[in-house]
Amino acid sequence: MDIKNILSKADHTQLGQAATWEDIKKLIDEAIEYKTASVCIPASYIKKAKEYSEGKMVLCTVIGFPNGYSTTATKVFETKDAIENGATEIDMVINIAELKNKNYEFVLNEIKEIKSVCGDYILKVIIETALLTEEEKIKMCEIVSESGADFIKTSTGFSTGGATFEDIALFKKHVASHVKIKAAGGISSLDDAQKFIELGADRLGTSRLVKLARNEEAQGY
Repeated sequence: MDIKNILSKADHTQLGQAATWEDIKKLIDEAIEYKTASVCIPASYIKKAKEYSEGKMVLCTVIGFPNGYSTTATKVFETKDAIENGATEIDMVINIAELKNKNYEFVLNEIKEIKSVCGDYILKVIIETALLTEEEKIKMCEIVSESGADFIKTSTGFSTGGATFEDIALFKKHVASHVKIKAAGGISSLDDAQKFIELGADRLGTSRLVKLARNEEAQGY
């Protein structure tokens, strides 16, 4: 297992409602030390995080989080505000209800609108797999592939379940080749992280991998 490779694909995450500025600073320090792909933090901390990190770490935040049912206009405003404050990666939650209503055009157009705001910055689309049928997951693979978004992402980590190996394999089978995959929610071991990568995940959303890597170091691995 190449721990450095695993960490290079990790979005080191702290999205807890009670996360303090001290928690966020610690997260950024760990991410810089362990060279993670980004830190994923609440939008309210992005501006301070940009100043604190001094360009040493990619800043990611979440939009329409965690339920996805904000209006498109609200999500667009959140995205513009986050980018103006220093975010260069955006993880948006789809309108899950509209997917279940089979209002596929709405879901597609919302993603397109947010991607147009992101421009060259990375957009990851959270579809909350734990709430979807297999048919709905496949449909979202098609929609994300058409939307221009950069990633399809499994979960918020705030619903009834997180990433599964089966869902990553399903994504890999059904998304277009230009769409990358992010597994997020409940990744609790380095072995699981490695397996997600082997199945096709390009990113891992997790709050635990740095701590696990530190434990491995302490044991002399």
